Amino acid sequence: MLEQGLLFTLLLAFLLTVFLSPFLIPFLRKLKFGQSIRDEGPKSHQKKTGTPTMGGLMIILSIVFSSLVMAGQFHTIGVEIWLLLLVTVGFGLLGFLDDYIKVVKKRNLGLTSKQKFLGQVAISAVVYVVLLQSGISTEVHIPGTGLALDVGWLYLPLIIVMLVGASNAVNLTDGLDGLVAGTAAVAFGAFAILAYFTGMLTVSLFSLAVVGAVLGFLVFNAHPAKVFMGDTGSLALGGALAMIAILTKMELLLVVIGGVFVIETLSVIIQVISFKTTGKRVFKMSPLHHHYELSGWSEWRVVVTFWLVGILFAFTGVYLEVWMS
Repeated sequence: MLEQGLLFTLLLAFLLTVFLSPFLIPFLRKLKFGQSIRDEGPKSHQKKTGTPTMGGLMIILSIVFSSLVMAGQFHTIGVEIWLLLLVTVGFGLLGFLDDYIKVVKKRNLGLTSKQKFLGQVAISAVVYVVLLQSGISTEVHIPGTGLALDVGWLYLPLIIVMLVGASNAVNLTDGLDGLVAGTAAVAFGAFAILAYFTGMLTVSLFSLAVVGAVLGFLVFNAHPAKVFMGDTGSLALGGALAMIAILTKMELLLVVIGGVFVIETLSVIIQVISFKTTGKRVFKMSPLHHHYELSGWSEWRVVVTFWLVGILFAFTGVYLEVWMS
């Protein structure tokens, strides 16, 4: 019964997204919510100009509906699900504002980095307060060892770093058709398995709702994409992924399971530091997926390769937690 419910959660979110997309995509196109492609990006991407963005709305709607319905069926609606939805919707709203300013106000950079950061920190602070009131431990478990370190008051900056860092990392990765949808499905799938084995049913249900939603979105986002998730989707997904790691007390494991997002972020950091200190670029373009594009790889080859790397990271994370701890 439980396993059937978990699978039904995934299926429900998938079908909801697939059902919503044919209605929402033309609506976004009618509102002229088309993506603006940066001039400094790969020239091959210019043909994507005008593709409807803010598709993350359908992902968020599917996640919220399916996770609440199924959590209600299992009578597990509590602090965990509300925190997960707070972060998903809150970060999604920040992304929506960013997308709206880019598309409607014609400001290509959207929200300023300071505005976005303050919004992310504010949501993170609310999460920290709720977690403390619910009695969560401030211990951080070291993957594969069974050891834990109580970080005390440092847990607040850790939560901020995780939520802000993960949301921005997923946002940076969202540069090719289907790249984030596929890698996110893998990462959330890994956490769904881990949450299930640790008895955290609500978190497992939510994780599978995300998997279903992004796979449904992938039907329309695979190359050539008919819609982009925009910052609306990528910030929401990144925040949700970090929140799951926090609730399951697998904070450090996020770096492993989300390895693709970490590598993409590091490539940007390395590129910036190298250019500012030496005037030279390490990569042809960052984030890393653009480097492979400019090296002659097709977009689809880059995406599938990153999916496979994501699967490897996810397997490693599950192995460390289940078999090594």
